[in-house]
Amino acid sequence: MRSSLFLFAPALLLAGGSPAAAQTVSAPVADGTLLDITAEGHVARVPDVATIRAGVVTQGQTASAALSDNAGRMARVLAALKKTGVAARDVRTASVSLSPQYRYTDGQAPVLTGYQASNSVAVRFRDIAKSGTILDALVAEGANQIDGPSLSIDQPDAALDEARSAAVKVAQARAALYAKAAGLSVARIVSIAESGANDGASPQPAVLYARAMKTNEATQIAAGETEISVTLSVRFLLK
Repeated sequence: MRSSLFLFAPALLLAGGSPAAAQTVSAPVADGTLLDITAEGHVARVPDVATIRAGVVTQGQTASAALSDNAGRMARVLAALKKTGVAARDVRTASVSLSPQYRYTDGQAPVLTGYQASNSVAVRFRDIAKSGTILDALVAEGANQIDGPSLSIDQPDAALDEARSAAVKVAQARAALYAKAAGLSVARIVSIAESGANDGASPQPAVLYARAMKTNEATQIAAGETEISVTLSVRFLLK
């Protein structure tokens, strides 16, 4: 007993008399076993918003001619959007450009052949069932450049919360499995960290409008279902 007291006394004096030593004290180790689990929670929802990029590309001998023709066609496209019921807040200019066009021949200087003007808008359709009809109307009014659609959930917060709850349940079930296998039990959750979330936005292949117009068939867009997911890192204390 005396030997033990003699050996530990200097260590205690050193810790008490040295400020540097006091600043390097390690955090206490948990009374048990720490288990880290990564779990995902998933929910499915039907998309309620479609987003596309629609535009007009025109050619002209001069810059002003290309821009003028482009402006006229784009005005008809915007009018078509308004006529079909798309709200002004759901239409946003995406890009406007004007560039010279050249003809290239081996051994000769490039020859200016005209100008190309482009104007495109990003459009959100809140009624996916009508989006095919709207897209056909845009093509009929002069839109010759369309990319999309991208289908998504307009307000994904509630679905994301449901996915978070599902992820916690998955983590708890997995922790109970490991604890049982190790002859332990789950004491409590130490920490939860969200390491990733997918709100359901899913780009889709571009629609072939030229073929649809030639065969007089209406363009169809199927909403289907989109998956919303959340990934959690959960730390458990096992005893």
